Formats: sequence, structure tokens, C-alpha cells
Amino acid sequence: MLHIKKLDVFILKSFGILFIGTFFICLFIFMLQFLWRYVDELVGKGLEMSILFQFFYYSALSLIPMSMPLAILLAALITFGNFGERYELLAMKAAGISLLEIMRPLIVFVVILSCASFFFQNVVGPQAQAKLYTMLWSMKQKSPELDIPEGVFYAEIDGYNLYVKKKNRKTGVLYDVTIYELSNGFENARIISADSGRLEMTADKKHLYLHLYDGHLFENLKSQNTKAKNIPYRRESFREKHSLIEFDSDFNMMDANFMSNQSNSKNLKMLQTSIDSMTVMSDSIGRKYYTDAKSGVFQVTLGLSKQDTAKIEAADIGNYNVDSLFNRFTLAQKQKIISSAASRAENQQSDWNFKSLTIGTNDQNIRRHRTEWHQKFTLSLSCLFFFFIGAPLGSIIRKGGLGMPVVISVLIFIIYYVINNMGYKMARDGKWIMFMGMWLSSAVLAPLGVFLTYKSNRDSVVLNADAYINWFKRVLGIRSVRHIFRKEVIIHDPEYVVLSKKLDSFTHECRTYMDMYQLTKAPNYYSLWMNEGANHDLVEINSHLEALVDEMSNTKSARLLNLLNNYPIIPVAAHTRPFHIYWLNVLCGVFFPIGLFFYFRIWIFRIRLQEDLERVLSTNKDIQVILNDKLD
Repeated sequence: MLHIKKLDVFILKSFGILFIGTFFICLFIFMLQFLWRYVDELVGKGLEMSILFQFFYYSALSLIPMSMPLAILLAALITFGNFGERYELLAMKAAGISLLEIMRPLIVFVVILSCASFFFQNVVGPQAQAKLYTMLWSMKQKSPELDIPEGVFYAEIDGYNLYVKKKNRKTGVLYDVTIYELSNGFENARIISADSGRLEMTADKKHLYLHLYDGHLFENLKSQNTKAKNIPYRRESFREKHSLIEFDSDFNMMDANFMSNQSNSKNLKMLQTSIDSMTVMSDSIGRKYYTDAKSGVFQVTLGLSKQDTAKIEAADIGNYNVDSLFNRFTLAQKQKIISSAASRAENQQSDWNFKSLTIGTNDQNIRRHRTEWHQKFTLSLSCLFFFFIGAPLGSIIRKGGLGMPVVISVLIFIIYYVINNMGYKMARDGKWIMFMGMWLSSAVLAPLGVFLTYKSNRDSVVLNADAYINWFKRVLGIRSVRHIFRKEVIIHDPEYVVLSKKLDSFTHECRTYMDMYQLTKAPNYYSLWMNEGANHDLVEINSHLEALVDEMSNTKSARLLNLLNNYPIIPVAAHTRPFHIYWLNVLCGVFFPIGLFFYFRIWIFRIRLQEDLERVLSTNKDIQVILNDKLD
């Protein structure tokens, strides 16, 4: 028992150190990806270090639940890869400890991490998200730091467009200044041209103090008569001109209440409360719209009395010849009726579009809250799923370090990210059922984790490339070729007299098999699928062939060794039914298209088997010639 505890401590220590390192690496990567989306809007604002520190702090807190699954996957892959590479995993299994027993302390640890992830999403995450996006929108609203470039128009000052040909960076003097003031519109722009100038920030950092020297001002005056050909303007020359421009460069934090209705700033209880209240409101609005629709479109406000309105609503249009009634009116009355009908149809269309927008917006908001509710659970459970994927994969590939595990982790996480985002968007847009869309990634990860854990616990070659290559060769009918070389040490030379008799017996056995089964003829379709049992005769022929090849490979004769390479490697099951289970073969034969495919495949392999046996007979004949020479 003490040994197991020490082993648990060793496993936890190995995983914990790697998890801390991979966690901060993953968090850093996700923060870079997050900042990359907003870097253009944040650069050049002259933000203080305290503001940037808060922004990075809240973004790190909000990204912790997303970083944790990838960190667990990578740490599990590296940990068990190191165990396999250093043969520690082999030593544990040799001591009678199964893979699940090795994983047991880490399973408990990962469950604790999943609970911590859920805590962050439910308690810390909403507050961090509210703070983060409040700061982000406040940063977006902040004016950029004043830095007027040379030779280009600068439009960061609201209502102004500045052009500076040259700038003295030591004194701050601007030369050849052109200013377009567009606060009164483009047609009434004021154009100021000055030989030099200076732009300073006031002490309260809410205004710019503009000093201009030796220049001219041009201003269009608004014409009272829009048809006038000549538009008056005003021109002014000045030696000095000083003016104040509004330019608030301070960082002003927005009110955090604007995030109160956002789904990502609420915990589970608040989300459920919001969903219930919005559902009740949507039902009440829907019932009101339904009542309005049933009451009809003829209202008293259209100038009709209550009695006339009641008569119109009770009338059945099928009892009247509408065309005959319409033709009795004059042309002016017809135009008035058509105009009135078109106007009322447009009003109804606008009214129903507005109602549809109201209901649609409310339903979309409900779906956003529901997706956020489900995501708190799915993202936490993904930590556990990724562990059951990473740990078995690490024990199978047995490669540690940051090479192969990083590649595999990134590929798995990309697949998970694509599936998770697809399900999330489908559920959010109402195209899929909420539960199906939000739990799609979990439905993919859970069976994969169970499969890999089962295969790894049974030491299966699930990632052995040779096993898959051999399977594809077997399916496609690709066979290997014999490569027999002369042995360096031969203890006993073959008994050629006995070999000659064995070859004669083997040749007779092959001929009997060929005559009995008639391999070149088409097989009976019914017998092929319905008869049970394997082809034991060919299994015996193949075993006799391999025994002869093994015995003759001890020869010192180079000619005989070369002839042994002419023997084919016979697949004993290629020309028979595709499955070992009887009812699967019957089912395959019943579904005619599938059965027909396998039927022709089996026929082709029977013809190839006939050629292989003929090649065996030819090789036997050539070997008999060599054996007779040795006996002589």
C-alpha cells in the first residue's frame, strides 16, 4: 500500500509540473489570439500601465476555462509519453499495475480541475467578462494619442483633417499646415492654410490649443437661395490665429451596467432567471400579437362605426362577387380603393415586420443565454474528456517532449474547436436543438476517450502504422514477396531424400485441391454465403508449404535458395467469405449490391489462387531437378 502511495505521488508530481508549464503556455497563446483581434483599436491610445495591467489580468481570468482543456491534453500526452519513452510505463505494467490504476490519481486530480474550471466560469468568469468588455469598450472610445505624421492627412481629430508637410520633432513646430474643418458639413468646410503652427494639449487634457502663423482662411457661406449660381465665401488673412479644439484624451471608464444584460456576464442562477423572465415575456407578447391577428384589421379608427365594423368582421367574402362590386365603381373610386388597399397592406407589412423583429430578437437573446448555460458544463467536462484522450495516446505513441505531443494536441484541439463552434453557432441561430448543438463536441470526445482508454489498457496497436498498412494490403489484395537469404550458420543440412518425397506428396496434395475446387469457375452465390465453415484444406496446404520452405532454407545451395523465393505467399482467407461471423455473411449476401461486390472480389481471388498453386507446382518441379542432381 505504501508503494502505491509513493507511485501516486510520483505520477501526480510528473503530471503537475508539466500541467503548470503547459497551462501558462496555452494561456499565453489564447491571450495573443484574443489581443490580435483588438490590437488595431488599442494601439496608439497612450494608455497607462495600470489600465493595461487590468486589461491583461481580466482577459487572463476569462481565458482560464478555455486554456485548461488544452493544457490537460498536452500535459497528459507528454507525461505518459515520457513514461513510455523511459520504459517506466512498461515497468509499472510488469509489476501488475494496469493503465487505469496508473491513471487513477490523475483522474481524481483532473476531476478537481474540472470543478475549478466550472467555478471560474460560474463565479469568476462573469465578473471578469463584465470588467474586461467594459474596459475594452472604454478603450475603444478613448481618443488616440496625438501624433501628427508628415506628408499625409491626419483625421483622428473629430471634425478636422490636418496636413503637415514638415515637422520639427524637437520644438514641435509644424510647417506648411493645411487644415480642413468639416464640423459644419463638407459643403461648408473651412480651409485654413498657414506657414507654420503649433499644437498643444491643455492642462485638463480635454482640448487642443492650436497656434497658427502667417496664413489664410477660406469659408463657404451658406446660400439662402439653393438655385443661386454663385455661392458667397469669406476669406481672411492673419498674422496669428489661436483656437481651441475639443479633444478628450483621458481614459474614462464606461458604466458597467451596460454589460448587465449580456449572457457572458451572468452565472447559472442569473442565466436561468433571465431565461424564465424572457420566456414569460415572449409568451405574453406572442399571445397579444395572436389576439390582435384574430381581431382582424378593420378597426374603428379607420372612420367606421362600431356597427359597421362588426358587420364587416362577420361578413364572409365568399358570399360576394368582388370583381362585380369593384367594376361598379368609377375610375377615380377604383384608384382610391386600390391606393387604400396598397397603403393598408404596406402598413400591415411594416407592423408585422416590427412584430417579427421583436419576437426574433427576444428568441435570439433567449438562445444566447441557453448556450451560455450549457457551455459552462460542456467546457468543464471537456477537461475530463481530453485527459482520457491524452493519457492513452501518450502511452500508445510513447514519445515525450514537445515534439509529437504538441502536434497531436493541436490537431485534436482544432478538431474539437471546429466541432464545438459549429454546434454552438447552430444552436445559437436556432437551426439545431439546443442540447444537440451544445453537446455535440462532448458526444464526439467521450466515445473517443473511451475507445483510446480501452485500447491502451489492452496494449492494442491502435496507432501502429504497420497494422493499418497490412490491413489495406489485405483488402486490396497486395501481397509481400519472399526474401530468403543464405544463413551464416547451418547446423544440419536438409535430408534431400526425405525432401524429395515430401515434395512429391505436396505436389499431389496441390493437384487434388485444384481438381476438387475448380477455382477458375464462378462460385455458387447461394453456397458462398449460406454454408458455414472455413477452407481447412488450403490452410493445411499453406502450413505444409511454409514448413518445406523453412526446412529447405537450411541448404547451402544458392540455386535452391533462389528457387525458394519463387514460392508465393498464399492468403488463405482471401478467396472465402469476408467475415468470420455467419450472420454477417448472410446479411452481406442478402443486400445484393454489397454481396455482388464481394462475390466478384472472391472470384478474382480464386483465379489468383489457381495461379499461385500452378506456380507452386512449377517451383516444385524445378526444385526436384536440383534435388535429383544432389542425390546423383
